[in-house]
Amino acid sequence: MSKPLKILVIRFSSIGDIVLTTPIVRCLKEQINSEVDYLTKSAYVDVINDNPHIRNIYLIDNIDNSYKQILRSNKYDIVIDLQNNLRSYQIRYNLQAKTYVLRKQTFSRWILIYLGVNLHNNHIVDRYFNAIKSLGLNNDNKGIDFFIAKSCKLNLDIPKDYITWCISATHINKKLPARQIIEVISKLDIPVLLIGGDLENNEASFITENIKKDYVINLCGKTTVQQSAYLIRESNLLLTNDTGMMHIASAFKTPLITFWGCTKPSLGFYPYINHKNVINIISNKSKKPCSKHGRYCSFNKDICINQIQADNIYESIFELLK
Repeated sequence: MSKPLKILVIRFSSIGDIVLTTPIVRCLKEQINSEVDYLTKSAYVDVINDNPHIRNIYLIDNIDNSYKQILRSNKYDIVIDLQNNLRSYQIRYNLQAKTYVLRKQTFSRWILIYLGVNLHNNHIVDRYFNAIKSLGLNNDNKGIDFFIAKSCKLNLDIPKDYITWCISATHINKKLPARQIIEVISKLDIPVLLIGGDLENNEASFITENIKKDYVINLCGKTTVQQSAYLIRESNLLLTNDTGMMHIASAFKTPLITFWGCTKPSLGFYPYINHKNVINIISNKSKKPCSKHGRYCSFNKDICINQIQADNIYESIFELLK
């Protein structure tokens, strides 16, 4: 039997983008004789740390001359650059292996954002596969992977039946406002776990204080990515902004309601999932995205995501839980 190909996959950030590379990693491992290493940031190592398809994980934070020598000593046959920025270029140039690089599609994205014309009309996972199509890999259509460590434990008193609500987002223009969340949860009779990072703790506290129901639990800043993933996997439903938790839920096929304001599914980062229990609630303010990452809104203070109605969210919850 021939020696396995040594392959390095590069994707630095963020949670969702890294999760969305897992079909590539799985197919590399299962369809060709290969050993797959992964280069990312330390902040996101928990996203792939327990992925059985990955041999070694290297951290871009540690890239210095000695670390470059370690990577070079691995003598990679192939480098797959799914980040495609200056830093990833420098690394793949240094390794001098056969490279496959994700095309940014900057022009078609500009056309979509400013003119509302969708030229690529596909998911980012499909673009990942297009980047390596000459390798002969086939998309196995098994979806996203997320592996929870056996050591992951929750020292929390969690109700048996509950829904999770991820209130975090990278930018304010992607975040459903607290007033909508309060209005929806006030109508529910099922426990709700609020998840997010430290930055969402004050907002979560504001929500719980204004609902005054003991079955609304603020876990923002109190769980790791792995623990949040466990809560999502065991929940009856996840409600979320356009975040990495959305993609983690896709891995578990958890019923899912997503909110879209200044970003839109047309950008290609919608849930990559093969079941029908997904409802994408899209702001009717504009059919086209305002910006790539939701950093800017075309309507200034009249933010797109604020136009999503609480009644629409509640009806969607009822539809998926009935």
